Amino acid sequence: MRVYLLVMLVAAAVTFLTTPLVRRFAHVTRALTPVRARDVHTVPTPRLGGVAMLAGLAVSLLVASRVPFLHGVFHDTSMAWGILAGATLVCLLGVADDIWDLDWMTKLVGQVLAAGVMAWQGVQLITFPVFGLTIGSSRLSLITTVLVVVVAINAVNFVDGLDGLAAGMIAIGGTAFFAYTYLLTRDASPGNYSNLATAVIAALVGVCIGFLPHNFNPAKIFMGDSGSMLLGLTVAGAAIVVTGQIDPAAVSTEQVLPAYVPILLPVAVLLMPLLDMTMAVSRRLRAGQSPFQPDRMHLHHRLLALGHSHRRAVLIMYLWTAVFAFTAVGLAFLPTAGVAVGAVLAVALAAVITYNQLPGLRRGHSEPDLAGPDVVGADRAPDPADRAPDPADRAPDPAVTTPDRAAPGRETTPGRAAPGGFRPADHQTPRPAGPRPAAAHAGPARPFATHDRQAATAPPKHEDPR
Repeated sequence: MRVYLLVMLVAAAVTFLTTPLVRRFAHVTRALTPVRARDVHTVPTPRLGGVAMLAGLAVSLLVASRVPFLHGVFHDTSMAWGILAGATLVCLLGVADDIWDLDWMTKLVGQVLAAGVMAWQGVQLITFPVFGLTIGSSRLSLITTVLVVVVAINAVNFVDGLDGLAAGMIAIGGTAFFAYTYLLTRDASPGNYSNLATAVIAALVGVCIGFLPHNFNPAKIFMGDSGSMLLGLTVAGAAIVVTGQIDPAAVSTEQVLPAYVPILLPVAVLLMPLLDMTMAVSRRLRAGQSPFQPDRMHLHHRLLALGHSHRRAVLIMYLWTAVFAFTAVGLAFLPTAGVAVGAVLAVALAAVITYNQLPGLRRGHSEPDLAGPDVVGADRAPDPADRAPDPADRAPDPAVTTPDRAAPGRETTPGRAAPGGFRPADHQTPRPAGPRPAAAHAGPARPFATHDRQAATAPPKHEDPR
């Protein structure tokens, strides 16, 4: 466990320290996200955050490969370097898109290429740990692997629409995945806990943790496509590694459900992104648009439309991710009946929290008056204190009772009285802050009346002949 925590810490530290440098580079290259109709940010924000995430992932995996505890999993196979090579390619593709805005077809071809490189290094779906199912054809194995990786890449890319959303969801789901792979390895081989998928997921969680301080609302930098595609590919690679390491012949009847978790868990980790992507693709196809046509109908946009704040919408998505991911992990190590009861309770609790956090439900409770007394149209009963000001506060100032001694900076016409019976001192000199006297106007008192409001109601002055 300590070795994996070290890998996680290295990934977090490298990502956190390199992100400011990447942010400066994004300003130099003008890799900024403009304010578009579908966006929720209000100022152009630098992207390319995936470059810092790739640096954290690469350094942490290099450190892990030098640790004697993990020496075998890095040197016996090339899968770790295959995942890193695929992550590098997809990150470079994202950098090009962050700078030049590539079309969707170019990005799709690049994603297939990166998934193919990872499969070429041995990261392939060959066996399913359920009832001894095996993919007999190498061509079918390659196609299935590429399809799974591309779907995971785009699922994370689609959900990356709010500050800190994608990084936080992958960090939470990755933590559940890390717990599963670690406990599974410990039970399968008590004498050796080393596992490639556990090391990769530990590095990925560290990358997300290191990036979140820069990306949480209000974000200083976005991960961009370079980061979201990197996260999706790495999660898919780790899931494929776990699935391929289980021997179907060794799976007993009692272990069928736990063995099925390697397939269930990635789906649970990416359930919210997958659900969002499925809804988006079907919605766009029904409208006769490209599946990659952006819009403002994603799940996070719907939460904002309901009245949730930016941070509250992100936290709600975090909550549901944790419910689904940790429920899937519980299926592997806890009694199924107990997990089912716990899942129902967790879903009910999450639903109650989501429902109670709707702003419209809290209108009946006491809340601070955000409008303030000086906002036009604020629904607020007049305060009796506004109608009865202290007479001492309205005592005339001898220094301003004559036109010749008006306050500096205000032009007056000496010797001219305002029509309508207004005294020059009342008409031309600003009164102290406070409500107008009841005798000076009709109707309800308006607090914080100013000289400009009086001037608007006073009869017009005659033009000065000068």
